[in-house]
Amino acid sequence: MGVIKAKYVTFDCHGTLIYFAMDKAARALYGDTLDETAMQRFITHFSAYRLDEILGAWKPYAEVVHNALERSCRRNGVAFRPEDARWIYEQIPSWGPHPDVPAGLAKVAKEIPLVILSNAQNDQIPHNVARLGAPFHAVYTAEQAQSYKPRMKGFDYMFDMLGCGPEDVCHVSSSFRYDLMTAHDLGIKNKVWVNRGHEPPNPYYGYTEIKDISGLPGVFGL
Repeated sequence: MGVIKAKYVTFDCHGTLIYFAMDKAARALYGDTLDETAMQRFITHFSAYRLDEILGAWKPYAEVVHNALERSCRRNGVAFRPEDARWIYEQIPSWGPHPDVPAGLAKVAKEIPLVILSNAQNDQIPHNVARLGAPFHAVYTAEQAQSYKPRMKGFDYMFDMLGCGPEDVCHVSSSFRYDLMTAHDLGIKNKVWVNRGHEPPNPYYGYTEIKDISGLPGVFGL
């Protein structure tokens, strides 16, 4: 694939840029209770329930975490405590970037405006973005859009706020289910998949694959 030209480079944040440490948080709470096989099963369920919780009408992310954790505990025979869900939610602003992120982002930011479209709350995201080591033209949240990805409403909100369309952006994510499938359906032709091992490749969706953000400048010929 040739060099991509874009008016904006748009990003998923948590998972793609920020190390989304939900698995570590779950281990901190239940690692002494569950053996490794059971812990892996719990983490898988917790991830699946978080996705399920965001597919309907928007609600605060604290509720998403609470409900997903409660459902995971019930399914795995673990005692649920509301304070555990609150503790996990409160950890999110402290999570920093993958090691490869700051240098790669900074190089791209010199040439193309960077934009985040995140499933975060307004009060969470500034703490994470401040750790990314590069200036962002704009940061949009699910709370502002009143919709979580993978629903389309957040992308439409971003296009409206930027005054552009799908043809003007290159969207970067480590997730097909949250981002790149929707980007494909919306007609975003320029997509970059950061293969962080979250999901298997899916060439149908038409993307440039990179191992980490250190490979992103090369996508734009930088």
